[in-house]
Amino acid sequence: MKKWLKLSFSLFLITMLTFSLAACTNNTKTQAPKKLEKVRIAEVTRSLFYAPEYVAISKGFYKDEGLDITLTTVPGGDKTMTALLTGAADVALVGSETSIYVYAQGSDDPAINFAQLTQTDGTFLFSRKKIDHFTWDQLKGITFLGQRKGGMPQMVGEYVLKKHGIDPHKDVKLIQNIDYANIANAYASGTGDFVQLFEPTASIFEKEGKGYIVASFGKESGHVPYTSFMAKQSYINKNKGTIEKFTRAIYKAQQWVQTHSAEEIADAVKSYFPDTDPEIMKTVIDRYKNQGSYATDPILDQVEWNNLQNIMKEAGDLPKQVDYKTLVNTAIAEKVMKK
Repeated sequence: MKKWLKLSFSLFLITMLTFSLAACTNNTKTQAPKKLEKVRIAEVTRSLFYAPEYVAISKGFYKDEGLDITLTTVPGGDKTMTALLTGAADVALVGSETSIYVYAQGSDDPAINFAQLTQTDGTFLFSRKKIDHFTWDQLKGITFLGQRKGGMPQMVGEYVLKKHGIDPHKDVKLIQNIDYANIANAYASGTGDFVQLFEPTASIFEKEGKGYIVASFGKESGHVPYTSFMAKQSYINKNKGTIEKFTRAIYKAQQWVQTHSAEEIADAVKSYFPDTDPEIMKTVIDRYKNQGSYATDPILDQVEWNNLQNIMKEAGDLPKQVDYKTLVNTAIAEKVMKK
């Protein structure tokens, strides 16, 4: 009897050990990390204006969706769009006006705006002299260093000037033949009385005593799809699941930015701006948050699209009127937000 009990107990131990090993093996298989899907983003510039994009990477929102993001800065809207159209990038973060330019050239595989990131202009009017009570008519007769012709900053700049009764081609000496990357340096070297600058350059210049921020083009121009994520129609058709995951990650980041302080956001994105003073970063992010520059969801609505085309038309840079549904896909964003 004792022998039988010993044998039974031994068999029980062997069975339990075998079961445990099998369970561990199965558990290892189920917990094995999934292979992440690579998505290449080409951004038009590196800017705190795009903070939610960096938050999506640094907080792991893309990774949570199974995406491995490669981010490359390709200065200039034309170059960014070229990277997208030639297949060097899967997704582009660039001004929505570029999708209109491409479509107007007769592209059979247009760039589709599927997720909006910023909803106002991101530039500021910068003066060499301190102006306690700035009014736009003070620009008459001055030399104004603007942005590249045909780009959103310049078109918004002209739109705002006209809104305040100033003809940008008659009432000011407008300079717009300097490459985007060299505008700040040109102004620092003495070109122009006023300049249209992005952050953090404007705040850095202010801290260095090179001048003063006197107005916001973002506040003056209203909501517009200033920068959005876009992909070729063919890529979206073949990778609907990927685009949905991508948009979900962006939406999570937008909500995170909306509910966290400028200091927390600056800490989350600091690795992308290693040479920028943390205090400057907080100032810039706070300024963009307060004027509503960061979109709180990825939907690009029709009012914004119409405002974009009105601004382009006013600047004489709208090649043709393009229907909202032709170049904007909100179905993915709407699906993500419902879930």
